[in-house]
Amino acid sequence: MEPSCVRHTNIPGTSKLFGDFLYHFQKVERFYSGYFGDPDSFRSAAQKIVFPDDRRAALVEALREQNGDSPQLEKLAQPGTVAVVTGQQVGLFSGPAYTVYKAVTAAKLAKELSAEGIPAVPVFWLATEDHDLAEVDHVWVFDDQARPRKIALSATSENGGPVGAVEFADDLRSSITEGLGRLPFAAEVIAALGKAYKPGTTLGAAFRTFLKEILEDLDLLFLDPLEPAIRRIGVPLLQCAVEALPSILPALRERNKELQSAGYHAQVNIETDTSLLFLINGKRTPVRWKDGSFVSRERTFTAAELGAQGTALSPNALLRPVMQDYLLPTVAYVGGPAEIAYMAQAQVLYDRLLGRMPVIVPRNSFTLLDTRAEKVLQKHDLKVTDLLDHHQLVKSRIAARLVPAGLADEFAEVRASLVSSIQGLQGTLANFDPTLQSAAKKSAAKMLHQIDKLARKTADETLRRDARAAKDADYVMNLIYPERHLQERFFSIVPFLAKAGMDLPKKLLDGAQLACPDHIVRPL
Repeated sequence: MEPSCVRHTNIPGTSKLFGDFLYHFQKVERFYSGYFGDPDSFRSAAQKIVFPDDRRAALVEALREQNGDSPQLEKLAQPGTVAVVTGQQVGLFSGPAYTVYKAVTAAKLAKELSAEGIPAVPVFWLATEDHDLAEVDHVWVFDDQARPRKIALSATSENGGPVGAVEFADDLRSSITEGLGRLPFAAEVIAALGKAYKPGTTLGAAFRTFLKEILEDLDLLFLDPLEPAIRRIGVPLLQCAVEALPSILPALRERNKELQSAGYHAQVNIETDTSLLFLINGKRTPVRWKDGSFVSRERTFTAAELGAQGTALSPNALLRPVMQDYLLPTVAYVGGPAEIAYMAQAQVLYDRLLGRMPVIVPRNSFTLLDTRAEKVLQKHDLKVTDLLDHHQLVKSRIAARLVPAGLADEFAEVRASLVSSIQGLQGTLANFDPTLQSAAKKSAAKMLHQIDKLARKTADETLRRDARAAKDADYVMNLIYPERHLQERFFSIVPFLAKAGMDLPKKLLDGAQLACPDHIVRPL
């Protein structure tokens, strides 16, 4: 099977903002810094980066503590080197499969920019500061029959603090072994998970260890913002945000109005008391802006007092990317639909706090098909887009193709004959008594409905008689559109590694398409 592309606008749930960002950028360009499809956008973004030598030196030293020595780190240490950044919440087993697709896209873009004379390194931002444990304490995998299985932590509790610092005591080897079934590379993947996700390990550390192993060929640098050395570098930006908040909030609200008036959505609602900041002191608690002061659960701060909290401050979803790109000489950020929507709002903060904004690049989006799924699609003349619908409808479509040809033809002939006869009768009735025409139309519709209903029942009965076809329908739906979600958003990368091997990320890197904004359907 050759890779093929599906426009995101043909995928259920695609927002208008994301669709226009991909295919009609001129409609949204005022909300961003440059078009991801224009090489000059990256050159312009690189030229705008002013990254002091002392900050670069501090960053490289902090990253050396997290990553060890590497050629990529030495490259980043050189003046003029820029970063292609992506990131993800630190969830169980690396979270959704698109975590890896983000990393693949960033690595591919960094290589291409370097080849074009813009020295760049890929950096993966570990979103360890987020505090919503319920979003990241579970994953879905599948077995050799594509049967979904949820695996969740049981020995953790919502503590209100950063999820990256959460420790767990679960031994999930039996759950993951059962969940992956007889997939050919399951043992190798389980061994890698066992090394990373050990009882007593934090989610942040386990996430990083596992990604480092499976993404070894991508030459990524990893950045954990919870590390003290990183937090110290970011203090000036957070202090600037505190001081500028009174002028920032009206601008953010105005941006939300602009987005809504253009027919788009605002990803983050700007509440009247938001400060864009949290305080981390065991828990991660919001700081509110009230009557010219900053208020936490414990006390009230002036701007100077809150700024003095320095390394205890944590940015919210809109301020976080600006903080990220203060810490890094970011030329491009690779994100998904939600992050791209965030950035349309965050541009206001970039302008006021950083004076520059990276080029926002959509991550590669994949549906991965194994040989069995390919054969089922070919046998029943189905496309992936045909499966992005309700499970029962897909079964019915497969069933309809299993009706014996002669029987299907007979249904078609009966229907055509009935339509022809009804049309003739309606004409005669109209001449005889026009008041009967409406009743004739209703009766005709009922008769056609009954014929179609009988045809569907015949198709369903054929499906019931063909157990293999029923299994095929379940297989492709579970693999391609599980629980009415895109595969990449539902499953972890883990079962795909167990099915195709640990070198899958390298294969995806080789096949990544930066010039194509579409969703890519490709073989495992």
